[in-house]
Amino acid sequence: MLPTIEEAKRELETAGKLNPGPWVQHSLNVGRAARNIAEKVPALDSEKSYILGILHDIGRRVGIVNIPKHVYEGYLYCSAKGWEEAAKICMTHSYVRMQEEFDFEPSTVEEREIKKYIMNCEADDYDRLIQLCDALAADYGFVIIEKRFVDVTRRYGIMEDYIKGWDKTFEIKETFEKEMGCSIYDVLPDIGRTTLLSPPPWKGAVK
Repeated sequence: MLPTIEEAKRELETAGKLNPGPWVQHSLNVGRAARNIAEKVPALDSEKSYILGILHDIGRRVGIVNIPKHVYEGYLYCSAKGWEEAAKICMTHSYVRMQEEFDFEPSTVEEREIKKYIMNCEADDYDRLIQLCDALAADYGFVIIEKRFVDVTRRYGIMEDYIKGWDKTFEIKETFEKEMGCSIYDVLPDIGRTTLLSPPPWKGAVK
């Protein structure tokens, strides 16, 4: 079960009032990227992809949070609404390497719950699509993956195994491009212009 596009947008608007910030427009752009790519992939539903993209960061509604916190809060929120597919995306979107991300014993409640979920979860094309689109959408538009990686690194710093995650994202990109028969960048409007923009990183992010 999923909300309609209109309901998802209203949820994001409400969340943006609770915690204003560029993450709201980023979420809309993730949805747009997911929809545009899905339109070129016969096995994917473009409307479903759009909704999942809009809601992937909905856990940020609780305030300025770190990666595990917003992942888990989004999962709890969507689960309570009965949106199990969206809840799964909230869990998987920040862990592109899935089970390989958790070769350690987490120290926080959120991370322990996330690990438990991910270790028993199999990523499908929708998980991989939103993971990819999260690396294509800034708040100010679409950018090439390399630019987005730099943007995120400026906010959070270099984390262990970042490069392995980047490699996995490029692998996902290449897989979708084979199915699309074109570059993902061909379906992202104005990407050439927005990639050249250099706004400062988001403020308030924490590790």
